[in-house]
Amino acid sequence: MPVKEKRKTIFFDRDGVVNVKLENDYVKSTSEFVFRKNFFSFFKTIKDNNFLAVLVTNQQCIEKKIISEQTLVEIHNWMQEQISIETGYCFDDIYYGPHLNGGGCICRKPATGMFEAAIKKHNVDVFNSWTIGDSITDMIPGKKIGTNTVLLNTSIKVCEYADFFIDEFPEIEKQIIK
Repeated sequence: MPVKEKRKTIFFDRDGVVNVKLENDYVKSTSEFVFRKNFFSFFKTIKDNNFLAVLVTNQQCIEKKIISEQTLVEIHNWMQEQISIETGYCFDDIYYGPHLNGGGCICRKPATGMFEAAIKKHNVDVFNSWTIGDSITDMIPGKKIGTNTVLLNTSIKVCEYADFFIDEFPEIEKQIIK
């Protein structure tokens, strides 16, 4: 049986990375989902360069019963359609942790469960892969599994788990696509 080639991957957090984060609220419908500036351009570039794109997002709004799991799936389906329209691509896979913070769940970041599932399913080359997030909680699992980590547009300027600190996607694009 042939050996499956390892794939370089970008692990994206959702809120604050793919879309504008709502202050003290959750995205509850597609009308509240606003893509970040430069996201489409960056996404197209990484896909043009043969990276897998995997979404790994905590969504405790499900267990809090703010939205249903079906509503989250509808939001993600709409998101995928918009990305496809704008770039010709979409996320290769989407993982979400629906559980409450502090519940001991193995999928919810900073745990590595979502990442490990993607690594196994897609044969990810972690050492040539990246995690992009807007919180320390996003950086911890990325660093634990061995990816390069990028902290995006945040007031946090010191974090032992972040390799790069950026305000917008173009700042890291050349580093990733080398």
